Amino acid sequence: MTKKRRGHGEGSVFERADGKWLAVVELGWSGGRRRRKTAVARTQKEAGKRLRELQRSLDDGLPLQGDRLTVGGLLERWLRESAAPNVRRRTFLGYEAIVLQHLGPALGRIPLRKLGPADLEAYMREKRKTHSARSVQLHHAVLRRALTVAERWQLVSRNVARLVTAPRVQRPEITPPTPDQARLLLDGMRGDRLETLYAVALALGLRQSEILGLTWADVDLERSTLTVRHALQRYRDDDGRLEYHLDEPKSRRSRRTVSLPAQVADSLRQHRDRQAFERQQAASEWRGERWNLVFCDHFGEPVSGSAVTHQFQDRLKALGLSRWRFHDLRHAAATFLFAQGVPLRVAMEILGHSTIAVTADTYSHVLPQLQEDAAERVGSLLWGQAQRG
Repeated sequence: MTKKRRGHGEGSVFERADGKWLAVVELGWSGGRRRRKTAVARTQKEAGKRLRELQRSLDDGLPLQGDRLTVGGLLERWLRESAAPNVRRRTFLGYEAIVLQHLGPALGRIPLRKLGPADLEAYMREKRKTHSARSVQLHHAVLRRALTVAERWQLVSRNVARLVTAPRVQRPEITPPTPDQARLLLDGMRGDRLETLYAVALALGLRQSEILGLTWADVDLERSTLTVRHALQRYRDDDGRLEYHLDEPKSRRSRRTVSLPAQVADSLRQHRDRQAFERQQAASEWRGERWNLVFCDHFGEPVSGSAVTHQFQDRLKALGLSRWRFHDLRHAAATFLFAQGVPLRVAMEILGHSTIAVTADTYSHVLPQLQEDAAERVGSLLWGQAQRG
């Protein structure tokens, strides 16, 4: 009788001479040669489990990986082949830091096929002892992205990071400057070489990096418009040098054109004249041709965001105002828009949010008051005076 060949996907378990067990799955015949995939185990029970895993991967159409591919190996490959070509340099450096400093040391040696939800949950519990919820949330997001690519590459049959809930981040209460406080700040900045920067922040709600990334090519004072095309970022280039870069905004909606209030347009004209004088004074030391920045140092080069923030804090203290983050000026601009009855959709476009849901969620604390104001206005329109009950 002719010996029957094992069919594709069939398998067996047997003990080797050295006492270890072998799981073998048949892959069929090719070019007259028998193709098999094997996995070594310490016990018969473990070998049976490995056989079922190999057969399940085969049924799912996944390549049969050996035990050598680790989480660390996947993360290195993901950074090199997927993240580096597809994300901005600064984003890549953030991913790389999380992998090298956190995910790799803690999870890197685990075989990829053995990584389970319990491993990730234990990792996050340990990290929460020394890191904020937001930091651990970012670690989870990086691993989830890498495993999503691993799914596409058919290296894993499931993304275990999707089975684990990242820590919830409590949104801090937003208490931006009131209109009176904003006016006090603008008055206190009068005469400062960067006073227009604060006018732009409070009137238009631009992010600090967007303000510092404005070039004169982005400003149309004839039409009284301003276009956000860049964000100023500082990070190491491919040669390891720490440099400023004008990067594109992080989302399509962040690239936007907004109308300028007349007062802001006038302030920008005065600022342009002041900068022309500084350029004349600097003479051959002026280095601004490369940048053409609206807000720069005395020699035309980029202004450090941290330097602006420190100046901001010093001025708040001198004026006797509460301590705010620079980003709170953006929140103030948003609440001013809502207080003037600007529709949510228009506010979203001015602020450059990715969706209207982001705008509504971020400023949900001011919407109830706006609804009360709207009710009073409707009452006044229909009956002459709203009746409050």
